[in-house]
Amino acid sequence: MQAIFLTERKSEISRVYPPSVIARLENYANINKTPYCKADIEASPAAFRDVRFIFSTWGMPHFTEREIRELFPGLECLFYAAGSVQSFAREFLACGVKVFSAWQANAVPVAEYVVSQIILANKGYFAACRMASCGDYEGAKMLRRCYPGNFDTPVGIIGTGAVGRLVCKMLKPYRLRVLASSIELTPELALELGVEISDIDRIFRTCQVVSNHVANLPATVGMFRQEHFESMVPYGVFLNTGRGAQVAEDDLCRVLAERQDLTAVLDVTDPEPPEKDSPLCKLPNILLTPHIAGSNGQEVWRMAEWMAQEYDNYVSGKDSTCRVTLQMLENMA
Repeated sequence: MQAIFLTERKSEISRVYPPSVIARLENYANINKTPYCKADIEASPAAFRDVRFIFSTWGMPHFTEREIRELFPGLECLFYAAGSVQSFAREFLACGVKVFSAWQANAVPVAEYVVSQIILANKGYFAACRMASCGDYEGAKMLRRCYPGNFDTPVGIIGTGAVGRLVCKMLKPYRLRVLASSIELTPELALELGVEISDIDRIFRTCQVVSNHVANLPATVGMFRQEHFESMVPYGVFLNTGRGAQVAEDDLCRVLAERQDLTAVLDVTDPEPPEKDSPLCKLPNILLTPHIAGSNGQEVWRMAEWMAQEYDNYVSGKDSTCRVTLQMLENMA
């Protein structure tokens, strides 16, 4: 077999890879349509020794370097139609296997989600909706005067990886003042994105909406703390589509219990889902969505299409836009 589908969650292959992409891979990569898991490989190792290309998605199993060399001696590329490759990529890269990820494709729906939330937040949608739905329509009408709308309003973007950059680009058509904080944000990149370089403390102090897009790394755990939320502007909104562990959630709940003017919209929590008795589930000014910002429904097909295109680029000698390196793993999600 020249190419295979590999994941511990075999049903994900038919969900992520649409028939059109599977047919394309059959024609050009000679792929075997049967999804395999690690146990299948270990049960019949001789059948997979000629595999050159692996196509995967969520559920990609972990292999040690020794296992990779023994089970896939001819493997050239791993194409991952999903986002983060942190749990398995290092060993493949150490064995000389080229790893490609659809993390940029997965950034598209996240950025679309975030931009829509920012526009609604600046209009006071979340607070007004709660009040009007409880029967206080006149109070909700009065509350909208507390929100600036979407004209010269400062918005803060923390982290300018794939999602953060795309959010900044998508916000360009709006009349907003975008402040951004990131270790890789150079003056040249800031000019390209149309943002003002800032720092996290200033963003929390001055921006109507603060949106988190920081990479999920040990150094970022608990980085958003009580003092940040306490410093937020009146009627400010905090959006989190990064990772729940980056937020000191006890601090967030403590501050939002005291400041009912603030709103948090959390698509991720730690743990996920939160415990049923968590204040995250009880405070009316904390809104939870069940990790829906990333690719859902037919949006997952975009990631499969990108990986099929990366295969075409590889075999035809064209430049890649989705290749992952060991150096990139130090800072990416």
